[in-house]
Amino acid sequence: MERWPERAFKNPGSVRQKELMKSREQRIAPLPESQWDDETRKTLESLRRDGQIYNIFSTLANHPDLMKRWMVFANHVLAKSTLPARDREILILRAGWLCEADYEWRHHKVIAGNVGVTPEEIIRIEQGPDALGWDAFDRTLVRAVDELHTGNCVSTETWNELAERYNTQQLMDLVFAVGQYHLVSMVLNSLGIQVEPGF
Repeated sequence: MERWPERAFKNPGSVRQKELMKSREQRIAPLPESQWDDETRKTLESLRRDGQIYNIFSTLANHPDLMKRWMVFANHVLAKSTLPARDREILILRAGWLCEADYEWRHHKVIAGNVGVTPEEIIRIEQGPDALGWDAFDRTLVRAVDELHTGNCVSTETWNELAERYNTQQLMDLVFAVGQYHLVSMVLNSLGIQVEPGF
């Protein structure tokens, strides 16, 4: 497997990492439908979108207990957290970009577009918090992801800027959202989950 250039790690956003993202080799295949038990079938069928079950879910079905328990948390972060949907998607996309998770990036570009993230903002997410054109709060969101990614903690300055708009629950949801999508990126990249046609 081709290694990522060192500069992509040393200075996130310094190169167009999107162009470097390549699907990793599949290590764990999606569980064939013929092997689904009744509980797994019920779970996966509830996740069917546009006639398909995404590879992330059918791959996690190889470990149904883990999938079931993880999905409670994942559902909170994606659908039930206190964050505005647009803010959430900016956070997720930046996390996916920094983690070089092609699958996450492609899926969430679609979701982000549906909640008001513009194509120009997608480009700025690639470029990072220093990109021209961000409004102050969006820049702070992107910077928070970078700080969590590189230092595992939001700086005091960034935290205080977030707290000007976010309440306690939203601040907590932000940290958990970024953490969740780092976890998801690790799973996608390490298991070699393949992007479906159309993404």
